[in-house]
Order: sequence, then structure tokens, then C-alpha cells
Amino acid sequence: MNHQPIRGLGLSPAADPVLARLRQAGLVEVIDQAGEAGASLRCHWRESSAFVVVGACGAVVRLIAPLLSDKALDPAVVVVDPQGRYAVPVLGGHGAGAEALSQRIAALLGEAVLTGACAASGRLPLDSFGAAWGWKRGQGDWSGLMKSMGQGQRLRLRQESGSRLWRQSPAALRLDPIDIDRSEAAPELVISHRLGEGLRWHPPSLWLGLGCERNTSLSLLERAVDHCLQAHGLAAEAVAGLATAERKADEPALLALAERRGWPLRCFAANELARVDVPNPSAVVERELGTASVAEAAARLAAGAEAQLLVEKRIERSEPGEQGAATVAVALCASQQAPHQGALNLVGSGPGSLDLLTPDARRALAEATVWVGYGLYLDLLEPLRRPDQVRLDGVLTQEKERCRQALELAAQGLNVALVSSGDSGIYGMAGLALELWMELPVDGQPSFQVHPGISALQLAAARAGAPLMHDFCTISLSDRLTPWPTIEARLQGAARGDFVVALYNPRSQGRQWQLERARELLLEGRPASTPVALARQLGRAEEEVRLSSLGELPIEEVDMLTLVLVGNSSTRVQQGRMVTPRGYPGAVLA
Repeated sequence: MNHQPIRGLGLSPAADPVLARLRQAGLVEVIDQAGEAGASLRCHWRESSAFVVVGACGAVVRLIAPLLSDKALDPAVVVVDPQGRYAVPVLGGHGAGAEALSQRIAALLGEAVLTGACAASGRLPLDSFGAAWGWKRGQGDWSGLMKSMGQGQRLRLRQESGSRLWRQSPAALRLDPIDIDRSEAAPELVISHRLGEGLRWHPPSLWLGLGCERNTSLSLLERAVDHCLQAHGLAAEAVAGLATAERKADEPALLALAERRGWPLRCFAANELARVDVPNPSAVVERELGTASVAEAAARLAAGAEAQLLVEKRIERSEPGEQGAATVAVALCASQQAPHQGALNLVGSGPGSLDLLTPDARRALAEATVWVGYGLYLDLLEPLRRPDQVRLDGVLTQEKERCRQALELAAQGLNVALVSSGDSGIYGMAGLALELWMELPVDGQPSFQVHPGISALQLAAARAGAPLMHDFCTISLSDRLTPWPTIEARLQGAARGDFVVALYNPRSQGRQWQLERARELLLEGRPASTPVALARQLGRAEEEVRLSSLGELPIEEVDMLTLVLVGNSSTRVQQGRMVTPRGYPGAVLA
């Protein structure tokens, strides 16, 4: 399958800084020489998925007008102003993905200017929304469907496979479709692994299990797969991948088939396959491979929990000029399963204010299909959520359940943002999510990335002055996950080492005494006059930062929304600001 790149073009050298930022962020893959936009558009029109042109909209419209042919074939075109403030989709808003690309660019640079009917009204773009859920679109008159929906008609829908989570998005709730079963009149839209009439989205819900003799011909394997799918009315677009035994991981024809069709190949150990109940075990295969089934067992394993064996194994034998033989079976996922195209993004949302959200985190949120997180944190981000995005709220103490949920969704082929406040790598969920991710087999792992955020420690320090100019540490006083003796040992070490100390989770209704004990331990290594900053509700409307001292720390006023920042022996308060010198008395700074 040929990759079609996103090309960046500039109408003048003034575009270069903006294009450089876009390329650094991976939003454009190729940048053509400034001033040659017209020639580049003509030369690469058919071989590019999208063009991002930095310049005037009018000039771009004139350049692309002679190249337009069919909305189903033309690439996306997005125009960005030379100052990098606005991204405007001018061609291929839905089908070619110009609106989605504009939103990703806006998350990095500024604002997306969306003028399409669906974007303006918050309606679900039925001709393009499935791509965000990992689905592939079938042929048909999608324009006609969009027009009828624009006139206020209710959608007649039948969904036979794939994730149903999309129906929880605000845009889908506004759509309010009428569900049609197979015995009723033909629906206008079908979400299915099957072929058939009507407009269809095909989720990655089929896994093909294959077994074959050594050096089986590629043509035989292709015919076996195609005959199997055609005989049962199954869509090739719904195939998530191929599955087989580890012993076949180097089979040339299997590797070539996977590459030619763009399907991942998952390989399972014989002992894993042997544990799967199948309708057609083979004693011959068991003697040869150590498992009584390859095709049926591999298909079911790859398709995930509660998968259904949709097509029992069928044998394809060689024709003249070919060699070998193959078996094919098909399993249907309970929902969908495509870890190779899924992504789990750990997003640090910062202290709370959207102004303090990093561009990297903002972009990750814009690209995600589903947001998972504690409800309060998601509420703070809600102004950024589009109507087509789903949010799943969790309970504060159920971090492991949220991580598992997010990882399962990513393994289904979705782009998932798992949100922590502050920085997800500092007392957030990045570590727990990474541990669970590492438990998965390598070929069953979605991509994993951590997007840093501004931590409470950083903002507290900025609000208080400059208290972190020397060595510092953070200690959580919560003993829910760490034994108190360990916490106390760390406090004693910080006191002996004269570290500036940030105390997280200092005091709650169920933990009243720990902060006082921490104060006592820190006083063993520094004077009672040591400055302390109490930073509460950072980055939110109720933000309050007060300066006190270690000896007069108002413990009763501290709660779980407060970060306590304790200076070292050289920290001082001057003109209402807390500062820690970069060196101790006598140090000479160059």
C-alpha cells in the first residue's frame, strides 16, 4: 500500500517558520521549496493525502481550482496564515480529513476556522466520523446521505459490529438514530463486517487465522483468503489482521500476504493455541506443532475476549503451478480489536487553567477519539472537547480501572487520551499505565506516549517567587500506596540533606496527623523561620498562595487541594517573594 504524505507549501519565504513548526510536530511530512507552490500542487496532487499551504486563501483557491475533479478523489487542502494563527480547511473537509487536520494544526498554532455545515451545527459527519474509530468506509452516495441529514431527517441505522461507544458523543446523541434490525426495511447506514447494499462503515472486527504447509505459494494463500471472505459475504475492509502459530512467523508467503494487504501478522505460541477450544482439532497438526489447531485457535486469540468463531477452518489446496496447502478460519470480535492502529496517550492537563495546558497536551487531546479521566479533571478541559469526541468519567481512587479501560480501548484501535492533572509522570497515571501496557504481548500493544504537563510544583514555585533554585525533592504524605515508615524515612533524609521540599497530598479528612509529623521532622534540620508557601487550587479561579513559616505553619487550613512548599536553610522571603539562592553563603557564581 503506497503511503500518501501530507505536504507543506509556502507562497513566500515568510511561510518558512510556520512550516518548520508543523514539520517538527509531525503535521507535515514533506516541505516543498518556497515560491513553487503551484508547480508542487500540479505535480503531487494525486499522490498526496493533504496539502498545508501557508499563505492567502484567495491565492490558494486560484491555484487549486484547475486541479479539482471529484470530492472522493481530491486531497485535503488546509490554508494557514503566515503568522500561524488560523488554520482554514478549504477542500476535503470531511472525506479527505481537512477539518481534522485543521484541528490538529490549531492545537499547535492557534485556532481552526471551520465553516462546514456539520462543524457549524455540531452534527456528526456521517461520511467521515468512522475513520476516528478505526473504521473503513464503503462505496456509495455519501453526499446524498449528508444532504438528507442536513434537512433534519432521522437516520435509520443498523450496527452489527464495532465499538458502540461512538453513540455517547454529543454529536451522536443529537443525531438520535433509529435502530433497524435485519428483518426491517433497509437502513440508510450500516456499520458491519459484512458486505451488502447501502452505505457502510466497516470496523476492524475480523481476524483471519491461517495455517499452511512450509513454502506454500502466495497465490494459494491469497485465493484461500479471498474465497473465504466472498463465500461468507465478509468485507475485506473489516479485516483487522492475520493470526498464526509462532512456527509460521517466518513463512515467506504469510509475510508477503500481510505486507500486500496492509494487515498486521500476529503469531501465538503453541501452548497458547492449545488452550483454545475449537470445533475442528487435528491430531496431525498437534503432533507437528504441539497444538491441535492453528487457524481456528489463532483467529479466536487475536480477536480478543468473547470472540466468536464466525467461519470454521476451510482447506485450500494447490492448483497447477502452486505448492502447499492452507487453512483459513475467521473470528468476529465482540467489539473490535486492532492494537496496531490504536494509541494510548498519557496527557498531563496541568493545574487546571486552559492557559497553562502545554501545546503538546492540547494536540494530544485534539487528536484523541476518547478522553478517559477523573470527572473533575475532564470538566476543566470540557471547553476543548468537540461534539464528536467521547469522554468517560472515572472515580478518583480507581486509577487502575481507568488505566485498564483506556488500554482496552486503545487495543481496539482507538486514539485514547488518559488524563491526569498536573504532569501524568509526576504522581499521575503514566507509570501504572505503562506497567499494564508492558504486560501485553509486543504484537498486541497499541502505541504509547506521555505528553507532559505543568505540575503543581512548578506553578506553586512560579507563584511564590523562585524557591527551586537549588536541589529539591517532592514527597507525598499519602500512605494509601506507600507505608508511613517509608515516607518518614524520606522526610528525615530530606531534612538531613537540606532539600527544598514540596509536600503533595499533605492532609485530608482521613489523614489529620501526618503533616504535623512532617513539620516536626523537617524542623530537625532547619530553623522555625524557614519560609513555607501554601499553594491552594492552583490554576483555578479559587487559587490562593500564602507565605508562612515552618514554625507557624497553619496546619488546620491545609487540605488535599494544597501543595506545601518548604524552603531550605538558605531560603528567604523578601518583598513578598520566596527565593532560594543558587548557592550557599560563600559560593561564587560566575
